[in-house]
Amino acid sequence: MTADKILSLPQALVQVAKWQQAGEKIVFTNGCFDIVHLGHIDYLEKARALGDKLVLGLNTDASVSRLKGPTRPVVNQYARARMMAALAFVDAVILFDEPTPLQVIEQIKPDILVKGDDYTVENIVGSDFVISNGGCVQTIPLVKGFSTSSLIEKIKQM
Repeated sequence: MTADKILSLPQALVQVAKWQQAGEKIVFTNGCFDIVHLGHIDYLEKARALGDKLVLGLNTDASVSRLKGPTRPVVNQYARARMMAALAFVDAVILFDEPTPLQVIEQIKPDILVKGDDYTVENIVGSDFVISNGGCVQTIPLVKGFSTSSLIEKIKQM
């Protein structure tokens, strides 16, 4: 079942250690992934192509509300986690409630940290940690014209 890819942080640490012992490169990214669209799919597929396993940090509902406002998320965390876990190129999903995924990044110790090109490497949370541990940080070009906020606005206008 794809739901088996939704892991607590302690479960994820055990799994990631197994992957690393097998010599696999771990890619980490994070986000809200509230209303899944082409931009998300393209981004995650490209992130996974940078390594062997993609670990996705997913903001909890409370975290999304703090970041995006009281009307968000539109889709609850269990549904968002299941959708992310159902993607063939996502190997593990970890929910986090903190404002940033720094604690998760510091424990997972990914080989590659990825965000969209709307960030610069210097602005990516955890970049200093990953680089200081011998990893790298990369940005991926985002598909123009796709964002959850713009989709919500379009729906409101209908």
